[in-house]
Amino acid sequence: MNYLLLSSQFLTISLDLLVGFVETLKIFFVTLLISLPLGLLIAFGSMSKLKPLKWFCNTFVWIIRGTPLMLQLIIVYYGPGLIFGVGKGLSAYLSTFITFGINYACYFSEIYRGGIESISKGQYEAGKVLGLTKGQIFFKVILMQVVKRIIPPMSNEIITLVKDTSLARIITFYELIFFAQRYIKDGGLLWPLFYTAVYYLVFTALLTLLFRFIEKKLSYYKV
Repeated sequence: MNYLLLSSQFLTISLDLLVGFVETLKIFFVTLLISLPLGLLIAFGSMSKLKPLKWFCNTFVWIIRGTPLMLQLIIVYYGPGLIFGVGKGLSAYLSTFITFGINYACYFSEIYRGGIESISKGQYEAGKVLGLTKGQIFFKVILMQVVKRIIPPMSNEIITLVKDTSLARIITFYELIFFAQRYIKDGGLLWPLFYTAVYYLVFTALLTLLFRFIEKKLSYYKV
C-alpha cells in the first residue's frame, strides 16, 4: 500500500515538475529567438566605423555583461511601474523575455564579433579581387568559417542559459524550480527540488549531443 502511495506521489510530482519544465523551455527558446539575431546586430554595431554607434554598443554590452542578470530582472520587472507609476510594471513573462533576450544578446555579440574579426583580412581582399560584393564575400566565404569558430563558445553560453532560467523565479515566473519549491512550503518535501536536476541534466545532455553533431558536420571547414 505504501509502495502504491509513493508511486502515485512520484508520478504526480513528476508531471507537476514537467509543467514547470515547459515554462523553463519557453524562457530558453524565446531567449534564443530574441538574442541570436539581436546579438548579431549589436556585434555589427560594435564593429561599425561610426564612432557614436560603436561607442554606444560597446558601452551597452559592458553594462549588461558587468551587472548580474538577477539585478536586471528586478529592474525591468519593477522599474516601469516605479518610474512611470503605471500599475505594477511589466508582467513576469514579458520582463523575463526582455531581460534574458537582451542579456544573452550582449554575450552572443561578443562571440560573433570575435568570430568575425578572427578571419584574416586576406580572404576579404581575395573576394574583392574575384569581383564579389561585400555581402557575397560575407555569406559565401566568411559566414561558415565564423559559424565553425563560434560553435564551442556559443554552446557554452546556451547551456549556461538552461541553468540561468531558474533566476526567473525571483520575479514570480513559474519555472521548474519554482514548482519544486512549493513542495517544501506545502508538503515539507525536499526531494522534488533535487529531482529538478534530472530535467536539467537530460536537457543539457541533449544539447551537448546536438552541438557535437553540428561541430562534426562543420569539420570539413578548415579554419
